[in-house]
Amino acid sequence: MKTNVGTIDRVLRIVAGLVLILLAVTGTIGIWGWIGVLPLATGVFRFCPAYPLLGINTCSINKKD
Repeated sequence: MKTNVGTIDRVLRIVAGLVLILLAVTGTIGIWGWIGVLPLATGVFRFCPAYPLLGINTCSINKKD
């Protein structure tokens, strides 16, 4: 699994995921907030399975796994 999520993308995914999960836990947005697990996981693992399908890579060009 090659990393394809860059630093800024990673931070945004982690923050958005945590916010959605927090809102779900507090009952503010209901069960749909648990979708925040997906951006959180892709941010933590630095890999988004949709990116290769779309031809996107936000990592530096010179960076290796």
